[in-house]
Amino acid sequence: MIIVHDRKDVRHEFDVPEGKALMLQLRPKKIGIIGLCNGNAACGTCHVYVEKEWLDRLPDPDEYEAEMLDEVAERRENSRLACQIEYRADLDGLEMTVAHRS
Repeated sequence: MIIVHDRKDVRHEFDVPEGKALMLQLRPKKIGIIGLCNGNAACGTCHVYVEKEWLDRLPDPDEYEAEMLDEVAERRENSRLACQIEYRADLDGLEMTVAHRS
């Protein structure tokens, strides 16, 4: 299960299967994750803020995600792209907030 706060700060809980990028699983839920580039870390429309206590459990951003994060509006220390986070069992309870777009 993951917890996602949408742009209006409404909390949503979703059961998601392992082995798929979160963007692909969250886009159909209509909570603000768009994923225009279909998971290629090239658009930033799946920008999320991962709760800080979860960051150490995620792999570091690769060079493509890091470059895209440099371009997104309102980047924070805990900014990530949902297209680059693959759900695993040890991420059960992962909490994030959909970033505002300007």
